[in-house]
Amino acid sequence: MTFINKALSVAFCLVAFVAFGQKETQPIPLGESITLESTILNETRKINVYLPPYYQPNDTVKYPVVYILDGGVEEDFIHLAGVFRVNSQPWIDRFPEAIVVGIENVNRRRDFTFAVPNIDFLDQLKYSKDFFPQYGGAEPYAAFLEGELIPYIDQYYNTTSERTVVGESLAGLMSSYLLIKHPLVFTNYVIVSPSFWWGEEKLLDETTMCLLNKIKHPVNVYVGLPSKEEDEMMYEVGTRFYSFLQQNPMIHSTFDYMPEEVHATVLHQAVHNAIKKGFHKK
Repeated sequence: MTFINKALSVAFCLVAFVAFGQKETQPIPLGESITLESTILNETRKINVYLPPYYQPNDTVKYPVVYILDGGVEEDFIHLAGVFRVNSQPWIDRFPEAIVVGIENVNRRRDFTFAVPNIDFLDQLKYSKDFFPQYGGAEPYAAFLEGELIPYIDQYYNTTSERTVVGESLAGLMSSYLLIKHPLVFTNYVIVSPSFWWGEEKLLDETTMCLLNKIKHPVNVYVGLPSKEEDEMMYEVGTRFYSFLQQNPMIHSTFDYMPEEVHATVLHQAVHNAIKKGFHKK
């Protein structure tokens, strides 16, 4: 290479460095994280909050709230906040603009399971008991939602009384538990692939039927299930739960079977489908 070619090569590198070497970045706003000290749970909980694009703290406009039980940043908060955001855009208008609250997990197997005398039933299901060193915390968790988290969100954000809860798998079990045991806390329920096998299907007994039939105010419930080829038992108990819902005219229920989805992939599609089907409208 001649001296002139070398000089041109060096000059080109210097120009490229000047043009591309100084990168300017700005963070993309998605939401905010808060830390909530729970007296009921006796632990610190991280809460992630997405706010609508034109949200103003001092504005008079108020928004419904969506609560995601598996709501950590590394869980379902980011992708589900996106689903609710895109469906609330004016040219789509399938769901109202909403505040989305993601509850980051500490111990979901403890928090999302109701109390049982023992866990011997896991042997029949071929689940290891080691997976559940702690369990049965559904009632304290419900008290945390109703007594601490929701009042906190209502105090510091511009909220309406319309609340949606989203849960899949064990979180789907917890969402069902809230509907059955605490039906006044939420307006809308997105229940996906719920783990009704917990406690030998205790949440699907005659007591549950009686409690569901006692609901006297309108609620909207979406039940989404993945392929029964993967887990026929989960499909069977999910459809049985849906049949319970249909017996009460105050419960507007939507059923969605997704044979192309499996347990690991169903949540995102289910939430999109729930909104598309207008599950929250009666």
